[in-house]
Amino acid sequence: MANISAKDVQALRRMTGAGILDCKRALEQADGDMEAAKQLLREWGLAGAGKLAGREASEGAVALAVTGRGAAIVELRCETDFVAKSDSFVSLTDELAQLVAAKGEAAADERKDAIDELRTTLKENISLGQVVRFEAGEDSTVGSYLHVQSGRGVNAVLVEMRAGTEELAHDVAVHIAFARPLYVSRDEVPPEEVAAERSTLETISRNEGKPEAAIDKIVEGRLNGWFAERVLLEQKYARDEKVTIAQLIGSAEIVRFAQVVVGS
Repeated sequence: MANISAKDVQALRRMTGAGILDCKRALEQADGDMEAAKQLLREWGLAGAGKLAGREASEGAVALAVTGRGAAIVELRCETDFVAKSDSFVSLTDELAQLVAAKGEAAADERKDAIDELRTTLKENISLGQVVRFEAGEDSTVGSYLHVQSGRGVNAVLVEMRAGTEELAHDVAVHIAFARPLYVSRDEVPPEEVAAERSTLETISRNEGKPEAAIDKIVEGRLNGWFAERVLLEQKYARDEKVTIAQLIGSAEIVRFAQVVVGS
């Protein structure tokens, strides 16, 4: 029997889209002959998924899991809403999130064969999307929110806070789901982005014919609005626009957050 290398198995997998174990079995039966192995996979009904790889996967599902101090979001991508809502697709997404929450981001690789099998079965370009995991500190609380649509998660959020209750962390997570901030505080915004926006606002203000003496003040006001769109602490709370998120959390601290939205 020919010596079947991992490189050969991976090459066959790329060509056919079949699972690793199926590729290895086909190569073994074909005594290492790549073309014969491809034919075997066709005969077994396992080849052809590789042709799907170039098709756009803009649909999918996200799942969220919290296990002990670990919390995770996993996105599984596909091509159509129909597949994204299927029981097998949603179930695998949930399974991946539980696995990552318990063992770490790399644990998602343990189910590569299951993803390959689903790709072949459902005949769509299915792939692992974003994978996020938080390991909460001893003095931290993790809040979460999953927005479900048509039976599958489409918008998932994790928030880690210090000196805040679980209820408060959840409320902030719900806000993030709909307000979609990019940063926790101004300090996190890259200086080059701020400089570029300031320059743009200066140009806009001058083109509007604003007095030169008032340009700096006008730009600062507009820049504050720009920050409020992107910075979580400066956003108006979705449930009460009379207060900002900074005012809502008081002495608590938002350590970090993560948001994964299907198709983004």
